[in-house]
Amino acid sequence: MPAPDAVPAPTAPRELVRLTILGALIGLPAGAVAFAFITVVHWLETWLWDDLPDALGVDTPPWWLVLGLPTLGGLLVYLARRLPGDGGHAPINGVSMGVTPTVHAGSIALAALATLPFGLVLGPEGPLIALGGIVATALTARARMAARGRAALATAGSGAAVATLFGGPIVAGVFLLEGGAAAGIGAAAIPLLLPALAASAVGYTLVTGLGDWSGVHVAGLVVPDLPTYDDVLVRDMLVAVVVGVLAALVARAVRTFAGTVAQQESRIGRLPLLLLGGLVVGGLALVGRGLGADSQDVLFSGQSSIAPLVSASGGVVLVLLIAKAVGYAVTMGAGFRGGPIFPAIFLGVALAAFAVVAFDMSPTAAIAIGTAGGMTAMTRMVISPIVFAGLLVGRAGLDALTLATLATVGAWLTASVIDYRLSLRRNVDEHAAEEHAITPAPAGAGLVTRPRRPQADDPS
Repeated sequence: MPAPDAVPAPTAPRELVRLTILGALIGLPAGAVAFAFITVVHWLETWLWDDLPDALGVDTPPWWLVLGLPTLGGLLVYLARRLPGDGGHAPINGVSMGVTPTVHAGSIALAALATLPFGLVLGPEGPLIALGGIVATALTARARMAARGRAALATAGSGAAVATLFGGPIVAGVFLLEGGAAAGIGAAAIPLLLPALAASAVGYTLVTGLGDWSGVHVAGLVVPDLPTYDDVLVRDMLVAVVVGVLAALVARAVRTFAGTVAQQESRIGRLPLLLLGGLVVGGLALVGRGLGADSQDVLFSGQSSIAPLVSASGGVVLVLLIAKAVGYAVTMGAGFRGGPIFPAIFLGVALAAFAVVAFDMSPTAAIAIGTAGGMTAMTRMVISPIVFAGLLVGRAGLDALTLATLATVGAWLTASVIDYRLSLRRNVDEHAAEEHAITPAPAGAGLVTRPRRPQADDPS
């Protein structure tokens, strides 16, 4: 039996070439499925939150619609999760890169479509990763290959889907590598990312176009009209570290509260919890509206709300930070389905936005700092958050990536300290419980035997 930490044998070059070619062939259909999914999500969101209020003759969604749509989403998610697959990976457990059975496709797609356009606080990356992998699994079902090869092709499908959403094969490759596609294998698994890179590159031609074909339009992640940041200040570096530390604390609070909410399912049932979760998220949006924020900024993943966030007043930022954090935790804990990354980025940017208000810091720097700090705090990645920060600020914020790196370091170290202290406390509690455990006494142990009185003729 090999040692637990033994490195798997490298893949033969011939097999690696075969897997890479298959990955390239998978890229286009997986990217097309990802594009179709994103398009349907955007269409439903526009119809529910823009066209429907217009048809009702109002400029903004009325209160009953803000409450009703997330609650209806809870009902639909409940129905979708009754199908095989339980709606896919639970976002409360982070990002999953594993192989997903094709029979789970319907449940995953429907649960996500009942979550994302209905205003719940999650992003699209989780379902896209799963659906891209399912496309790859379905297309290569008849191919003869080892389990590692099948996993590599599933990752290739996920890579094509991620490239369509995040903007290119490099981002997809870094995200998949760091996100755990090669967990436990180390450097030996890097060659197995070649199919994913090939699939990402081919799949992204849907966006870039090919030859005379101009490609399809996918909204980019770059925040528009940001001022150029080209003067790194010591103050900004300190802010980056502080934001990273605070982001880790907020992420821990969100996870803890989400776990508490999830525990209620065994008490009240899945359907009531989903309905109450949707109702709470809608209620938070109404409270935010009443306190001066836009209810749309409380709802959804927060991806499109980053630009107005760094230009808002301190009071509005505080309202959005609290409402978004609670809505994020409730959405995950109640059992909705989606990805955890964009809401975490929103919370990080909200923390950095206080520096814009207090110190007139560059909004470009704030977005870079908040993106990296928030994503690191929730996912424990360290390279992908910096890449994401670069995607959001674009060329205007290249110098701000120094700050993003510091925010990542601060968030990761703080999260590690929190985890370590919690682990120590857990061990102490378990040890104390073992010491104070009451074990059943043997029969007769509870009887007290009085010593016999010595008699006069007793030799003792």
